[in-house]
Amino acid sequence: MNAPRVLVVGSVLSQPMGGVRRHNQEFLPRAASLLRERGGALSVLAGRDGLALDPGPQVEVLASTAPAQPAALRAALESSAVQRALREARERGAPFDLVHTAHLPAPRSLDAPFTLTLHDLKSVLAPGEGGVRRFVGRCLLQDALKRAQRVLAVSRTLCDELREHLGAQPAQLAHAPNGCDHLPLEPRQATADADLLFVGHLEPRKNLGLLLRALALAPDLGKLQLAGAPKGDERAELERLARELGIAARVEFLGLLSDTELARHYARCRAVVLPSLREGFDIPLVEALRAGAPLACSDLAVHRELAGSHARYFDPRSPQALAAAVREARAPREAPQLATWDDTARAYVECWISAARPRE
Repeated sequence: MNAPRVLVVGSVLSQPMGGVRRHNQEFLPRAASLLRERGGALSVLAGRDGLALDPGPQVEVLASTAPAQPAALRAALESSAVQRALREARERGAPFDLVHTAHLPAPRSLDAPFTLTLHDLKSVLAPGEGGVRRFVGRCLLQDALKRAQRVLAVSRTLCDELREHLGAQPAQLAHAPNGCDHLPLEPRQATADADLLFVGHLEPRKNLGLLLRALALAPDLGKLQLAGAPKGDERAELERLARELGIAARVEFLGLLSDTELARHYARCRAVVLPSLREGFDIPLVEALRAGAPLACSDLAVHRELAGSHARYFDPRSPQALAAAVREARAPREAPQLATWDDTARAYVECWISAARPRE
């Protein structure tokens, strides 16, 4: 069959750079090109605040009044916005064959099948989440799983968790890993006194307090650079902890970096350290692997899935173990096998073709 005409719900794509925005920024233009080659098309339904990314010239951008936040208001407005977009497409003689969303709650009362991307299960399984949030998150996920034609998960670990914790059926799940080839490559040029590097949002599940405590216990680890945007008051909390531990002069907050700056930091750091308590994927991990940087990361199933023998692992509760892993981290001797964003786009298009309603 011809490739489908796909409507992507993009109400949350006004957010700053992070895993979800990177994912869409890289794969949407590629998927649109593949769809068009096979007789399909891709449109994005933007939210009230527009898009913080360029989806490319082959993507039609539609407007809606649904805000990215708060989630409750977004949910109240988003379903009607999607329904209106479907109706208007039918009226102009080019109906959508499929709706795709990557956030919850999933739109309701659609007269087209829909697919869903899941990036993680942090609202259900992340340590520290309150009971109400876990309950609501589980209800929203189970509802979406019942209604979605297919669910695309960014890692095999996430597929396993969906089966184990939410009863997802294997035939419903598709594995579509994130790519890693979006950054320019620079030759490794780390000096003996190079800094450690963390990349990612500053938020509690990233477990950065452990990294600061390891720094305080081990002066030989040197200095640390934190690259990423803070969520809530996390930066203030980390600055307070660094002062309390007496290491404030050894911690530098870089904020968000451009791709060129980020590639330079991967090339020059002593090691990349990722102490997360929970991840569905971990794009900085594959960025570091592709850049050839030494890597120390928490002992999570998804980290082992992605990095294998190319990283050193530590108990995410032990600052001593983290320090030891950093000391043992070495640049990979051979390039690991990593997915590209072209691979991601192909996986999505094949899934969409199998999930779409037949074209009349």
